[in-house]
Amino acid sequence: MSIESALALVVAIFVLGITPGPGVFAIVARALALGFRPTLVFIVGVIVGDLVYLVLAALGLSVIATQYSAAFGLLKIAGGLYLIYLGIQTWRSAKHVDTGLTPTPERGGGRSFLSGLSLTLGNPKVVVFYVAFLPAFMDLGALSTGGLISAAVVVSVTLFAVMAGYAWMASRARALFRSNRAVKNLHRGAGGLMIGAGGAVAVS
Repeated sequence: MSIESALALVVAIFVLGITPGPGVFAIVARALALGFRPTLVFIVGVIVGDLVYLVLAALGLSVIATQYSAAFGLLKIAGGLYLIYLGIQTWRSAKHVDTGLTPTPERGGGRSFLSGLSLTLGNPKVVVFYVAFLPAFMDLGALSTGGLISAAVVVSVTLFAVMAGYAWMASRARALFRSNRAVKNLHRGAGGLMIGAGGAVAVS
């Protein structure tokens, strides 16, 4: 992959990552509720989902999406419902928080990873990006194996920088909440944000 193609890909992925959507809302919500480090595993899941679509796009995503539209629809609904479930759990956790703002431990990083992965795989915004938007920047079908690996590295680094930035800023905002009532409202707000993002994915 040439330097020009790599720079074009960075710009395209930066636009995808920074544009508000279910993924951004979910990351911000989790960082508000859990803190920065616990959110990183979720971000890795999101990035892996993008890499899946990158590979599919290189293989002809539009054809695959047409042939397996029902499967994509079910995956989208499942991802949205799971995010709603996480939002409800975050909302309910407001009953047990304290003003110390210690990040709430999450049971198993695998669950966090899978929730990020399922959110991305079921996100219509990501599908549209890899089907219609990214091909305008580069010819994915012409990438060699080495070029595809290089593109995967560019996508991973760019997305991680953007999403980790969102998570870091959201985790810093936790420090603004000192009273017990404010922390509870923070968890409820984060839960509501996740529920809204899940609903947007499921019904879109």
